[in-house]
Amino acid sequence: MSKTVIAKYIVAGETFEIFVDSDKAYDYITGKLQDPLSALEVEDVFKDANKGDRQSQDKLKKAFNTEDLGKIAGIILKNGNVPLTTEQRNKLLEEKRRQIVNIIATNAIDPRTNAPHTAQRIENAMHESKISIDAFKPASEQIDEIVKKLSIKLPLKFSTVKMEVTIPAQYTNRSYSVLKQYGLKSERWLNDGSLSVTLEFPAGLQSEFFDKLNNATKGSAITKIVSV
Repeated sequence: MSKTVIAKYIVAGETFEIFVDSDKAYDYITGKLQDPLSALEVEDVFKDANKGDRQSQDKLKKAFNTEDLGKIAGIILKNGNVPLTTEQRNKLLEEKRRQIVNIIATNAIDPRTNAPHTAQRIENAMHESKISIDAFKPASEQIDEIVKKLSIKLPLKFSTVKMEVTIPAQYTNRSYSVLKQYGLKSERWLNDGSLSVTLEFPAGLQSEFFDKLNNATKGSAITKIVSV
């Protein structure tokens, strides 16, 4: 029981606590463990775990809209205060940082050039701007505030790119799977056997798309950006 800790979650002034294995709780928070019940050391929810005072079913249902222990435990682990080791916190923070950088790199461009920013450039700008990250808050919920601060140092615009692409006949088979990965909106087969398509995908993926397309067509595809 040396790894047992108390995870705490407060809703509308009511406290909900569970006994969890710290390693398994970390694995659940980071997505390595899918079943929150596996992290529980005691299958119960308390208002004061140290005293053994259990929470009432009425308050559980009011706070979580369910009496299902697995769902309740999952909410507490994802949104509550879970004691972790310094190493676990650092790993969680680094993983959250990578998620945030990836979201920005995938969806944002430099509005001055309409070109994507590299992940390294975004990470460097975050470091220079001294942007703090919440290890426990979902990355998607932190993006708006981080982008607002980051834009002072690094011009950013979240956008999608609409593109027309023509694939020579000899490369249509090997290129089609690539096209499907990038928002294939329409396709038209031409008389010479070539394929004309319209794509729409996050603007930050342009460099990645061109790399894959050029590899599949040996650089022979014809592309036209319709809008960004």
